[in-house]
Amino acid sequence: MTRRRISHTFAMLGPGIMLAATGVGAGDLAGGAFAGMHLGVAVLWAVLFGAAFKFVITEGLARWQLATGTTFLEGAVRHLGKGVQWGFLLYLLVWSFGVGSSLISACGVASHALVPIFSDAVHGKFAFGFAHSLAGALLVWYGTYRFIERFLGILVGLMVLVVIGTALLVGGDLMAILKGTFLPRVPDKPEATAWTLALMGGVGGTLTVLCYGYWIRESGRQSIADLSQCRWDLAISYGVMALFGISMVMIADGMTLSGKGATLVVDLAERLGEQVGSGGRLLFLVGAWAAVFSSLVGVWQAVPYLFADFWNLFRGRRQAQDQSRCSVAVNTRGRSYRGYLLAISLVPLLGLPFDFQLVQKLNSVFGALVMPMLAISLLVLNGRAGWIGDRSRNGWLATVALCLVLVIFFWIGLPRLRTAF
Repeated sequence: MTRRRISHTFAMLGPGIMLAATGVGAGDLAGGAFAGMHLGVAVLWAVLFGAAFKFVITEGLARWQLATGTTFLEGAVRHLGKGVQWGFLLYLLVWSFGVGSSLISACGVASHALVPIFSDAVHGKFAFGFAHSLAGALLVWYGTYRFIERFLGILVGLMVLVVIGTALLVGGDLMAILKGTFLPRVPDKPEATAWTLALMGGVGGTLTVLCYGYWIRESGRQSIADLSQCRWDLAISYGVMALFGISMVMIADGMTLSGKGATLVVDLAERLGEQVGSGGRLLFLVGAWAAVFSSLVGVWQAVPYLFADFWNLFRGRRQAQDQSRCSVAVNTRGRSYRGYLLAISLVPLLGLPFDFQLVQKLNSVFGALVMPMLAISLLVLNGRAGWIGDRSRNGWLATVALCLVLVIFFWIGLPRLRTAF
């Protein structure tokens, strides 16, 4: 394959690669392992459902931006009120601390398992976590979008190949896997519904789906004519993430694991070593490291877009002759973007001394709120022909899918959130 063809492939799939990189992290590794350990392959269908729901939501975000020329945040503030702007900022700050601490800790744990040069695992987590956070910040600070896109593409390819390959090595009952994938049911076990919901919600990231709009802008997609290209790379991206989630459940099926959070993945690697040898253990840890570090770099690159967009709105810089298409690109060399990059790479270090399980729970609770908020907003924004245009408004399939997201959340998710702490 020539260099030009490789460049063209990245241009076609780049935003989807970025989405996959940020969408698969420590929570997905641990969530898939927990589900496989407790429920087995009977709930593989939940991974497909979760990927399908996230596809509908992300496609709706892209459709809004391509049809109106404004980001989703701009549209929400303009049409739903400025209260959305300040509520979003509060949510962004809390979510950034939770997900930042979780990713830094996961990178530290995975790296110490690969290179145990510290006698104390806690010191290893601190040292490696800080080093990975700093490395991620430097990559984003000095690297261009295209460089980050290609770098994360390599890590995503590595993590997917390793995890899927490990699942194939471990094997399993083919008929049970097929039934679990295509026949939806919840096993009659304690908290089975909660684990199934967590598996469904863990596919494809949370707040980072909003960043897809900034990535397609970086790739030069500006009009509704580019929507079909977005649908293709979203389908491939969520397909890859679904395969990753299914593989994690298959790997952990039937295992008894004692770890928690990121340490669960290390414990899983030890059990794999007993089954497929030390080489298999090492490869799985490399794949796990690639998953969490690609997620860290992706989040460090993506989330500052959101703050910079908020800051531009706050400063009133969304002014142009055509007020219906008044968006301007986020400057990744600007103070607001780089300031938040420094903040998200340094402030969450304060969360390292806290119990990883507590930080992960905070992250999961706030992450769970993203999908219903986005679903409601997309039902309103993309449902008004006067705002998005008659040809781009929600079809019946998108409307039904968004309503299902809300039903699942208010039926199962909301009661769980009430008793989370």
